Amino acid sequence: MPKGFFQVPKAVNEPVKSYAPGSPEREAVLAAYKKLWNETIDVPLHIGKDRIYTGNTRDIRPPHDHQHVVGKYHLAEKAHVQQAIASALEAREAWASLQWEQRAAIFLKAAELIAGPYRARINAATMIGQSKTIHQAEIDAACELIDFLRYNVEFMTQIYHDQPKSDSSTWDRVEYRPLEGFVYAITPFNFTAIAANLPSCVAMMGNVVVWKPSDSQVFSAKIILDVFKEAGVPDGVINVVFGDPVMISDTLLASPDFAGIHYTGSTFVFKELWKKVGENIHTYKTYPRIVGETGGKDFVLAHPSANVRQVVTGITRGGFEFQGQKCSAASRAYIPQSLWPAVKEQLIADVKSMKQGSPEDMSNFVTAVIHEASFDKLAKYIDQAKQDADAEIIVGGGYDKSKGWFIQPTVIVTTNPKYTTMETELFGPVVTIYVYEDANWTETLKLVDGTSEYALTGAVFSQDRYAIAEATTALVNSAGNFYINDKPTGAVVGMQPFGGARASGTNDKAGSMQNLLRWVSPRTIKETFVTPEDYRYPFLG
Repeated sequence: MPKGFFQVPKAVNEPVKSYAPGSPEREAVLAAYKKLWNETIDVPLHIGKDRIYTGNTRDIRPPHDHQHVVGKYHLAEKAHVQQAIASALEAREAWASLQWEQRAAIFLKAAELIAGPYRARINAATMIGQSKTIHQAEIDAACELIDFLRYNVEFMTQIYHDQPKSDSSTWDRVEYRPLEGFVYAITPFNFTAIAANLPSCVAMMGNVVVWKPSDSQVFSAKIILDVFKEAGVPDGVINVVFGDPVMISDTLLASPDFAGIHYTGSTFVFKELWKKVGENIHTYKTYPRIVGETGGKDFVLAHPSANVRQVVTGITRGGFEFQGQKCSAASRAYIPQSLWPAVKEQLIADVKSMKQGSPEDMSNFVTAVIHEASFDKLAKYIDQAKQDADAEIIVGGGYDKSKGWFIQPTVIVTTNPKYTTMETELFGPVVTIYVYEDANWTETLKLVDGTSEYALTGAVFSQDRYAIAEATTALVNSAGNFYINDKPTGAVVGMQPFGGARASGTNDKAGSMQNLLRWVSPRTIKETFVTPEDYRYPFLG
């Protein structure tokens, strides 16, 4: 067949549309929102070529209007999960053997489908199912997902291009094989882009996947599946199951053909999965790859030289966009005493100006948290802060679940730097602030580093370059993504590879070549042109 050293299109980041009043993209997404809102979708299991309707279903309800039903999805039994494994393994040989440029073309097409005909639909589905504002949906479900698909193709070609040295006597080369078996992808509710990237980047490298989306993200997951189907992902390459996470995980991790897990979610669950892999290690044909990005207790640290407006915006955007439901969201802040009066005044004014409600009303800055369990947990911490002597709620503190799971953006100020909401991941629109004495800057750096088990993101605000350098060094292990004079959220594919260490995960950096390297098993080939025919070396005389 024809051969060539093919050059893929240069990856570029997808521009973020404004959705300003009167813009065509605003009208398109509102029309898609209304259409999806008034339909009811029925999401089956996707196993090989089969679409399986088990009859055991759960409703899909928007978090901002939990009495409204926009669809249902079907739950798998153990036999379905075993069928998904068999389907993946059946598809593996043909998919792994397919030329890399053919795989690349599929996912490049998927990117263009999202950039064009699917953009309004996938954004609207994310707004409805995950209660994201249009801006948050656009930067996630459209732009970041497009960027993942485009850049992963480019990263794949860079990996294949990396070859060892040869000389005139031998030709040395490396093949980047898919893993031997299937990969289990577990994805979270909070990012449509992550939900699509975790199975697709693995598949792009020639692997087959069993994917379990979050129950709270099924609505937009269905759009992802539609895109992958139209783009040409073959049956059996990405199999999708919903249902009991323990049963699904136990079944998949018991298979000898389990070759890896690609995970984003809670720290506790990831550790339990790691433990289960360890317990089953003698079962497997190969050592499984374990890649995970988990929790965060992300910080904003202001130096006395910081710009007050910049600090406040870093807290409000970093802490309250998407209701604080980002693993990178700002949830603890350290403010010097000299800046605190001005920071407090501006912070209260900004939070009070924020509108809250349905994402269909694009004047709303925040909407609802994802489900009742999250609402109840956050309400409990807010109520506790109202009672504790070492905590004060300076703005927010209200909540209402009569129509949707609405938690007001809330700022707690504590005199205890180890107060529970300074240490515990809440995953909601709650930021806790500790005010430190200006002279204690260096001690505060140690406090920031030692307060949390996590090390995902963090931000330092300062106009003093010596202070920035000191913080960058002192907090070297505190955040896998470290921001200087910016909020600790919003990593861009190809620009800020994302991931953290400590209890925040394996730091394999989604949106980079490092992550894709985890999904290949290199084979070195040495070919000798003139082969020796006598065992004797010259030193033998």
